[in-house]
Amino acid sequence: MRITLTEPEAFSTLLTQLTGQEPTSPITGIATDSRECITGDLYIALKGEKADGHQFIEQAEKNGAVASLVEYTESVSNEMDYFIVDDVLETMGSLAHAWRKQFNIPVIGITGSNGKTSTKELLKHIFEDKENVLATTGNFNTSIGLPLTLLQLTVKHTISIIEMGANQPGDIAYLCAIAEPTHGLITNIAPAHLEGFGSIEEVARTKGSLFNSLENGTAFINMADDHIRELEIHGDAITYGITPDCNFPADIHHEEDGTITVTINAEEIVTGSHNLSFIKNVIAASSIAIHLGIGWDTFREKVKSFKAPKGRCEVKQMNDITIIDDTYNANLNSTLASIDYLKAFSGNGRRVLVFGDMFELGEGSMAHHRQIGEHCLDMELDAVFSTGTETTATDRALNDSVYHQHFDSKNDLLAALQKWITAGDKLLVKGSRGMAMETIIKGLSKN
Repeated sequence: MRITLTEPEAFSTLLTQLTGQEPTSPITGIATDSRECITGDLYIALKGEKADGHQFIEQAEKNGAVASLVEYTESVSNEMDYFIVDDVLETMGSLAHAWRKQFNIPVIGITGSNGKTSTKELLKHIFEDKENVLATTGNFNTSIGLPLTLLQLTVKHTISIIEMGANQPGDIAYLCAIAEPTHGLITNIAPAHLEGFGSIEEVARTKGSLFNSLENGTAFINMADDHIRELEIHGDAITYGITPDCNFPADIHHEEDGTITVTINAEEIVTGSHNLSFIKNVIAASSIAIHLGIGWDTFREKVKSFKAPKGRCEVKQMNDITIIDDTYNANLNSTLASIDYLKAFSGNGRRVLVFGDMFELGEGSMAHHRQIGEHCLDMELDAVFSTGTETTATDRALNDSVYHQHFDSKNDLLAALQKWITAGDKLLVKGSRGMAMETIIKGLSKN
């Protein structure tokens, strides 16, 4: 990860205050990967499970880094400043927190098991004409990426939308302590990353830390989610959901062409989308956007013009085949929703799931993969092509009513799929990030 500092002199002053050492060379950027360092960077020597960033200080210097934030030094270069601290990651958080405290603007924290990136991107799209928005980019939603995001705040920004990811208990509380959000949204709570959490209850407690941090802020509560509805709220509350008993009640209507129109607070929003997961993001975004001064006409236009982030139910036309690229990641709820999305597409043509393993589901992994197969039967899909270890449970759940094949390798799956597909087919490609299922789509594009 790397950022260019927007206010390098002010950052150097803050670094001096926190470490007691003044840089001897101007610091104009920050990098956590020595390979990404360029001239003027501060290299962050992080200790990871697989590698210790301290081993790559020399490479960072060769690439142009003028300083390093470290916990120890084995060899000292006369050309580089060393800021020695007890804990590099903690110091990054302290720098980002001190920087964020300078700005009195709405900071919207978004977390959840599914949909947080798409909701963040939708809100950014909604606000960007009226406000100067700083929003999380890419995978900068972690204890490393979130501080780098906040350190790009300037006096020109009028609102910040911060995505918060979690893989284990305590992650969200830690990120909230750094970002101090003024507004918070939890999209949903579902069985994701269970290897790190152990139970859905622990997922709820971890995500709920966002609401716990809002004693002087506003929580936006999804009343359609049982786990979220039961969370303790310390500040103001605004509710939304597919239920009449909330501040932003929503009703969903399927048009004849399969697209969805949603009515929120008696305001009709024509989305042009088949994707129910996107509609849920629209409902969530409406509660924040309207509360913070966006008009309904603007909201309608922005929803209609929004383009899904890459790899998140991104619809592509390829050689007379419709491909739904939902390859960014996968867990039980997101995959079930994506299958529903596939089923809702209008027109003729076979509906096909191309499915790779869902990771980090713990002891329930096989049951979750089996449930995907059962849902494919319920939705009467025409075919399922699967690959990986866990998806064997998906394949076993299928019967002769669905054409299905399982493959040990993606290459074998791709070869079979290229021979099988025909014009008019609609393919949903889905799997966890580690499966890199987008390679299937790239292979099909060469067909």
